[in-house]
Amino acid sequence: MKVRMLVGLALATVVVGASACGSNSTAGSGTTPDSGSSSAGAISGTITVLAASSLTGTFTTLGKDFSALHPGTTVTFSFAGSSALAQQITAGAPADVFASAAPANVQTVADKGDTAGTPVTFAKNQLVIAVKKGNPKGLTSLAAIAKPGVKVALCAAPVPCGAAAKKALDAAGVKLTPVTYEQDVKSALAKVTLGEVDAALVYRTDARAAATSVDGIEFPESAQAINEYPIVALKGAKNPVVAAAFVDYILSDPAQQVLAAAGFQKP
Repeated sequence: MKVRMLVGLALATVVVGASACGSNSTAGSGTTPDSGSSSAGAISGTITVLAASSLTGTFTTLGKDFSALHPGTTVTFSFAGSSALAQQITAGAPADVFASAAPANVQTVADKGDTAGTPVTFAKNQLVIAVKKGNPKGLTSLAAIAKPGVKVALCAAPVPCGAAAKKALDAAGVKLTPVTYEQDVKSALAKVTLGEVDAALVYRTDARAAATSVDGIEFPESAQAINEYPIVALKGAKNPVVAAAFVDYILSDPAQQVLAAAGFQKP
């Protein structure tokens, strides 16, 4: 099982930034430079960041920005559902940083003693109802998508977007049976864009990123299910200096502006 997890992790990776121009020997060199520092040569090497699928677009951009700020660094990403990533980390998958779409998944990793330092919330996200562009069926509420004949996709319960969907539905007093449970928010959204379902509960940021294909319908109960996104360096990091610098960068003003532009809320 562990081998399959590691193989899956390798296949899912996305590499951002310049190739490392040296070894990771800087890991023991001292303090981590400020994320806004112009001392480009202060840190170098590669890190692997495991991040929630809803962070795909923004973290890909931020990885490039980080490497531009620190030439000689490389940020490799693996994006998936936060619960799956937590399982990979506790099973021994090599990684330097974990960014989750919910605190519970980071807590799972912390309980196993696999975190270094205290997780910090860097963003929040809120659900919307994703429908085909133009909302042809006029679906404007949770009650509407629960009506007979409406096909809905939800994230699976262990996934943060699935847990948030349950909270929102409970707050609305609405019960619905989806035609599919997906393992991450990107898969749930894809069901809408492909026309396989009429609606899905996804994050506002994902609907905004797919605005050419879908509309994101706001609903009041989503305020009862806002997800916090924590980030933390991992105990088994092969390059702890760069890992710490990347965490600092995600908390910096430039990175926060990128997140806000994508629709994330301030922590």
